[in-house]
Amino acid sequence: MEQAIETKTAVEALLQKRPLIISGPCSAETEEQVVQTATRLAATGKVDILRAGIWKPRTRPGSFEGIGTKGLPWLQQAKKESGLPVAVEVATAKQVEDALHFGVDVLWIGARTTVNPFSVQDVADALKGVDVPVLIKNPINPDLELWIGAVERVANAGIKNIGLIHRGFSSYGNTEYRNAPMWHLAIEMKRRNPGMLLINDPSHICGRRDILMDVAQKAIDLDFDGLIIESHIDPDNAWSDAKQQVTPERLGEMISSIVWRTEEIDSEELHAVMEKMRQQINQLDDELLQLIGQRMKVADKIGQYKKDNNITILQTNRWNAILERAYQRGDKLGLSQEFITKYFDAVHMESINHQNKIMNS
Repeated sequence: MEQAIETKTAVEALLQKRPLIISGPCSAETEEQVVQTATRLAATGKVDILRAGIWKPRTRPGSFEGIGTKGLPWLQQAKKESGLPVAVEVATAKQVEDALHFGVDVLWIGARTTVNPFSVQDVADALKGVDVPVLIKNPINPDLELWIGAVERVANAGIKNIGLIHRGFSSYGNTEYRNAPMWHLAIEMKRRNPGMLLINDPSHICGRRDILMDVAQKAIDLDFDGLIIESHIDPDNAWSDAKQQVTPERLGEMISSIVWRTEEIDSEELHAVMEKMRQQINQLDDELLQLIGQRMKVADKIGQYKKDNNITILQTNRWNAILERAYQRGDKLGLSQEFITKYFDAVHMESINHQNKIMNS
C-alpha cells in the first residue's frame, strides 16, 4: 500500500516536469518487444513515461486492433525492468477497469473517443472515485468544444490531474500531414486552460518519421510542455503505424537535438527590450483596429447603396479583384498567400454581416 502511494506521488511530481517526454510503441506486440523498448528508452535518459497501445481503435476492421488485456502484464514487467511509469489509451469502462487493475500509472483518451461525448462519459463514469492522471487527445475533427467537453466530463468525475495532447486534426485536402496540426486550435485550448499540461504528438500529426523533428521543434517553440513520440525496436516491421515510429536511440538523438525554449524572461535587460517591442505591437494593433473600424463604416455605406438599388451583397468579381490585389501587395511585404486569404476572408465576412443587417433592417 505504501509503495503504491509512493508511486502515485512520484508520477504526479513527474507530470510537473518540463519538458515531459512520453514514448513507446504504437502497439504492444510481444512481451519481449515491450520490455526491450522500455529498457532501451530508459537507457537514453531522455524519457519520463512509457506508452504502449493495448487496445487500438482503427478506422476500418481487419487491421491489427491491439493485443488486448493480455498485454497489460507486459507493461508491468516493462515498468519493473526499466523504472519507467506506464501509460495506455482507454476507450471503454472495461478498459479503464483493466488498466487500473494492472497498475497503469497514466491513462489517456484517444481522438476517436474524444469525438463522441457518450464514449467520453462512459470513461468518465468509470473514473469516479479514482485518483489517476488522465490525458485527453483532441478529437479527430477540428471542434474545440468537443475537446473542452471531454475535459469537463473527466473533471466532473473528480479527476484532478488532467492534461491535453495535441495530435492534429483530420482535414479534407490535407496532403502534407497525416493529421493537420491546426496550431491555432491548440493555442486557443492553451489560452482557455492556462496551467494545464499540454503536450504535442508529432507522430500522429506527421504520419512519417522524416518530418517528426520539424513538428516537434515547432511545438516546443510554441511553448508546449512536452512531447509524446512513438518508438519501436524495429520500426519498419511494427504491426501498426510503422512509418511514423523511430528506434529508442533515434528518439534520444531527437530529444537531444531540440532547442528547448522557455516562456520566462529572466534578464531585466531582455525583459526591457521585449517590453519595448511589445508596446510597438500594441500600438500597431490599435491602429489596425481603427482602420478596420473605418473600413466597416464604408462597407455600411455600400450596404445602404446596395439596398436602395436592389444590388446583391456578394459581388464575386469585386471580391476576386480584392484578393488578387492583396496577394500582389502582400507578397512584396513578406506576407504569405495563406495569411492574406485567411485575413481577408475574415474581413470580408464581417463586411457581409454588416451589410446583411442593413439589408434586413
